[in-house]
Amino acid sequence: MSAELPIAARMVELVRALAGPDAEAEVVVRHDTEALTRFATSMIHQNVAEATTGVRLRLHLDGRTTGASSTVTGPDGLRALVERTIAAARVSPPDAAWPGLIPPAALHLSSGGLGADGFDEATARATPEQRAALVRDFVRAADGLETAGYCRTVAVSAAFANTAGQAVEGRAVEAAFDGIARLDGADGVARLASPRLADLDGAALGARAAAKARAARQPVELPPGHYEVVLEPDAVSDLLDNLAMFGFNGRAFAQRQSFAEPGVPQFDPSVTIVDDPRGSGLPFDDEGTPRQQLVLVREGVTTAVTHDRLSAAQAGGVSTGHASPSSRSWGPMPAHLRMEPGPAVVTDGPDFVVSSARPLVAGVRRGLLVSDFWYTRVLDQKSLVVTGLTRNGVWLIEDGEITAPVGNVRFTQSYPQALGPGRVLGIGGESVLLPQAWGRARWAAPALRLSEWNITGNASG
Repeated sequence: MSAELPIAARMVELVRALAGPDAEAEVVVRHDTEALTRFATSMIHQNVAEATTGVRLRLHLDGRTTGASSTVTGPDGLRALVERTIAAARVSPPDAAWPGLIPPAALHLSSGGLGADGFDEATARATPEQRAALVRDFVRAADGLETAGYCRTVAVSAAFANTAGQAVEGRAVEAAFDGIARLDGADGVARLASPRLADLDGAALGARAAAKARAARQPVELPPGHYEVVLEPDAVSDLLDNLAMFGFNGRAFAQRQSFAEPGVPQFDPSVTIVDDPRGSGLPFDDEGTPRQQLVLVREGVTTAVTHDRLSAAQAGGVSTGHASPSSRSWGPMPAHLRMEPGPAVVTDGPDFVVSSARPLVAGVRRGLLVSDFWYTRVLDQKSLVVTGLTRNGVWLIEDGEITAPVGNVRFTQSYPQALGPGRVLGIGGESVLLPQAWGRARWAAPALRLSEWNITGNASG
């Protein structure tokens, strides 16, 4: 038994004692440990670590719902948390949409959240020296180029309990590396995430980032227009991020603000997208609903969106295990999307091109190879039209060969349309696990060859 489950059970006991037998409550207890080693100008400048145990209580009392949280987990702290939550519930507005509590239900994933592989203790206990060694290898492989980035390890141990009798526990772990190399104002990037720190190769990542930077110097400028593109996995991860937040979001779907139409072939038949928490996620959500693989798109046909208990009730469905602290405000979103890869094909090509993208480049008559997107913003949520910029390397492709680096460009593009029927001309043979820069989501992304991408601006305007 984890240290968190007894705390959750004690909270349930306190609610019954202080709020009465008719109160409904759910409790999440999480212990998060995150360690981060950051480097800039090719030197480590920060090593920080934080370990926090937090308790979140959601209480439904006399038709009213409220929630509160605390990091004080001693007996007095837990009692104070329950007392102030009860007081807040009594002055909260009625909650006619309360979906109730999940009854006892067994977990579908292993307790480690990693399927048959289990929880990697070595990653959870990684030392600053181990992370620094990866940074050292990255910097050395860059061979004199200026570098910056981070290496981080994260471990989570959590438990859930409610007054309906559900009680589950689990843990998850992750390692991530994100680094750039710079030369004469040109940047190259290399990123990777894994449930095991031992899977990260700092030297390989540094060599790729440096090769990209060297190949991106002295870019030419291209006019706006519609270009065929090969998107490397880092760029594809932005597609998955926005599809998750605005498209497969059950709240957006219930409010008719999502493009998703289950049962309709909205994507190219080569596209299959799965939400799979195995390997990097807890086996249950913040409402205690067991998580499992969920196919969102199968061979081009949209098959599902993600729900917590509230959005499921609004849409007439069932929870898919996607409740989070923010799901009532922002909606339940997938956080472990994987786009299934295509057939594995090995071809030669420049070393700065991700290996699974090289066969896709070979088929392009005239188009662009794009490493990365950033600063993407949604212009129209329903159609998911997004504008953003490229970064960390763009190259012109002519007759299957990369002929010149290209300056960064702005694009305005509907992501579902770009992936629509007949528009996906190829999918790389490997889905690469990538970290989310600002959160804990994980995207497993292949390279993509798309028939059209709308470039709307360049350095001249």
